Amino acid sequence: MTYIRKENGTCKCGRSPTGDCVGWHTLTEEQYQTKTKEDKEKIIKEAEEKKE
Repeated sequence: MTYIRKENGTCKCGRSPTGDCVGWHTLTEEQYQTKTKEDKEKIIKEAEEKKE
C-alpha cells in the first residue's frame, strides 16, 4: 500500500491519512483517537482505487 498524502489536499484539520477531506473533522478528539490503523488503511486504499 502506498501512502498518498497530498500536500495541497482538501483536508484543513490535518486528520485525513490521504490529505483529502474524509469527514474526520467532525469527530471528537476521543473518536479520532480510536480510529485504528485498519480505518486509515481503508481510506488510503479507497483513495488509491479512485486514482486508478
